[in-house]
Amino acid sequence: MGMPEQPLTHVPEFDPEDEYRPEPEPELLPPTWMDGSLRIGIHASIAGSYLNALESARKLGCNALQIFSASPRMWQAGSARIPDADAAAFRARRAELGLGPLVIHANYLINLAAAQPMLRTRSIQAFHDELVRGVALGADFLVVHPGSRGEATPEQAVATVIESVKQGSKRISLGNLRILIENTAGMGAAVGARLEELAEILAGLRNVPAEACIDTAHLFAAGYDIKSETGLTSTIDLIEGTIGLERVPVIHANDSKIPLGGRVDRHENIGEGKIGAEAFARILTHPRLGASAPQGLTGRAFVLETPIDQPGDDRRNVAKLWELAGLREQAPPAEKGFSMLTAAIKKIQTRTAKAEKAAARKTKVAIKAKASDGKPKKARKIKRG
Repeated sequence: MGMPEQPLTHVPEFDPEDEYRPEPEPELLPPTWMDGSLRIGIHASIAGSYLNALESARKLGCNALQIFSASPRMWQAGSARIPDADAAAFRARRAELGLGPLVIHANYLINLAAAQPMLRTRSIQAFHDELVRGVALGADFLVVHPGSRGEATPEQAVATVIESVKQGSKRISLGNLRILIENTAGMGAAVGARLEELAEILAGLRNVPAEACIDTAHLFAAGYDIKSETGLTSTIDLIEGTIGLERVPVIHANDSKIPLGGRVDRHENIGEGKIGAEAFARILTHPRLGASAPQGLTGRAFVLETPIDQPGDDRRNVAKLWELAGLREQAPPAEKGFSMLTAAIKKIQTRTAKAEKAAARKTKVAIKAKASDGKPKKARKIKRG
């Protein structure tokens, strides 16, 4: 026999407030760098450590930066992944410094427009690896060049780029990372020199988080007059009408060694090239290209890729952008005398350049001697007065 049944003496009343209700997911806040302030960065070296790039950007007076995630001129061998501890340390230090956005520039060897199966397969894998490293580092953007079309038609090349980006971004959770397709200078069979072509690529990537990065030197070399006031206005209107200014979160701020329409990619220090300081002042202060609403895009960044031929060139270019933007007083403090190019590195580069030139001269002489070997020498003409 069981226990005798006890009479029920108290029946609690149901209180609707006691019902379980799942806590709503906390609303994601925008990153601190999207505060409407102008963001100016530079391509910083990761030599020695990813952390070194962050410290360089800080010491140069930047509040944003761009890096390579690996060697930009070599196909990666082995694992493409960054050790978790290194990635975590990088993300934590970046948060401490308040640097943003973080832009990663993809490997230069990647050719998303390649018609050759082997090159295209290798490019897609390398692009995928860049995305994996970008996610690990907590990057906001990955910039990639569309590539060169070779013998393919422009239409075929655009379709190939679209499919390559889709393949490379498959089976990876990008989170907040966005892909930026960069315009080109139009050298050779390069894809993306025309803004309309860039817009076609983006139109084919509707289901991929893809936008555009506009390079000022490339834009100028491709024939878009951003030097004159009227030319800048018409170019901005064209960007708006094709890509959409709201889809250009990063602008590579580079002067050009090449004149308008020269179709060659050669960057120059700000104010020392064919675009000039006056034009950059208009670009940096133009409300539609700004980093704040209502006309600008919150968080838009201007990132330098200018040459560092002498120690201090990097620091001077950063300071020049802040000055031309009319914000010299509000710029983050730069460390006096700091440069990513030290005097010691400059000496090594000079010796290397001299050795390369000497080797090239020897090769040229050897080829010339081989070509003329066994051939009768031409009679030298004598000038008669």
